[in-house]
Amino acid sequence: MEQLDFASLKRRRDLRIILPVFLVSIIACIDRVNVAYAKLTMTQDLPWITPEVFGMGAGIFFIGYLLFEIPGSLVAAKFSATKWIARIMFTWGLVCVGMAFITTEFQFFLCRFLLGASEASLYPVIYSVLFPRWFTAGERSRATSLMLTSLLLSNIIGAPIAGVLLETSFFGMHGWQELFILEAVPALAFAVFFFFCVKDRPDQVSWLSDAEKEYLTGQFQQEQARMQARKKYTVLQAFHDPKVLKLCLIYFLWVVGFWGFYFWMPTVLKELSGLSTSLLGGAIAIPMTAALVVQLIISKTATMTGDKVWHVAGALFVGAVGLGFSPFASSLGMALFLVCLSAIGIHAAMGVWWTIPTTFLTGPAAAGSIALINSCGNLGGWVGPNMMAWVKTTTGSFDIGYYIMGAFMLASGLLVLTVKYKFNGQVRDDADPAAAEKNAAPAVEA
Repeated sequence: MEQLDFASLKRRRDLRIILPVFLVSIIACIDRVNVAYAKLTMTQDLPWITPEVFGMGAGIFFIGYLLFEIPGSLVAAKFSATKWIARIMFTWGLVCVGMAFITTEFQFFLCRFLLGASEASLYPVIYSVLFPRWFTAGERSRATSLMLTSLLLSNIIGAPIAGVLLETSFFGMHGWQELFILEAVPALAFAVFFFFCVKDRPDQVSWLSDAEKEYLTGQFQQEQARMQARKKYTVLQAFHDPKVLKLCLIYFLWVVGFWGFYFWMPTVLKELSGLSTSLLGGAIAIPMTAALVVQLIISKTATMTGDKVWHVAGALFVGAVGLGFSPFASSLGMALFLVCLSAIGIHAAMGVWWTIPTTFLTGPAAAGSIALINSCGNLGGWVGPNMMAWVKTTTGSFDIGYYIMGAFMLASGLLVLTVKYKFNGQVRDDADPAAAEKNAAPAVEA
């Protein structure tokens, strides 16, 4: 048998699989969150966008996501992950263009709903359908974490760009209109590239040798066989499995803080600092860069130790501190420090988190269950922004909303400590140090 060059194989998969998916995720996140920056000026032209209307519009995105997440994941699992991802990109690009021409509340709500419906199932398809065919169980923490650095880079890149676009007018349109249109173009263009150039399986590409194709396909089949030998889940069985339902609750609590933080952070920082939109975009890049560094560190240490539970829970506890103490910020410097802690908490362990379901689920059950977990999280994405809008309207400040988000993040972290999972075929319970030491298995990731 041909001797495999694993370093070369790793580089080529990074370039041909992780990089394109990474770019898809950057574009998706920019188009999903740009409404938070557009709000800084669009309320001047559309005065009907009150805090309640904005909160509903920000959150209704996730209702579209919730309704179409599971069906989309099952379609992709049965047919083609890459073609489905390309379809997702193209349709959300069209909807994002439509956002530039809204004039009524109904149009705002409709476009946000359709944006969520268009993007629904993107990440579950990546986690549960595409990556398992290209990366072994031990490699997926690294692959997923690298891909999810896109969530932070999208803000590091997108916030300054949004700040500049909001203060310029190239085509006689308002800055917020140009923001939606110009940030939709990459989605439309890259969808075409992804459709033709990224493949579902190793046996479909020409840039692998026959031995490399055989190795990757064999690793995938062996992993599936091992998990199905322990318990073969149907989609319906997975949906009411206690482990899956616990992960749903954990992610719901997590995402209430995640999106409550994201959609209102620019507004809160602008009120506190008085910075122009362009300078504000640059300031927001600081905490996102800090969270990116921590995310890369966590990805590496989780791979080296094989631990998932403490990496995820520890990050959530940091986020709980950042969110819970945000009302005490009395200066821009203190606010940015707490935003750094919040960003680290909600982002840093996301890559490790999404490798947990695939330690005991395979095939359509994995795709459907990850979609269910993500859907429950996206329900939190509806609750978080609307809760913050309600708190602002009712009390005149965001303080109580930050306390609630911090409490939810804390509860999520505590629940993570009860999670058990399979690692190299052995039960891991990292909340029990003795059990973790006894059951520790060497990481299989390079």
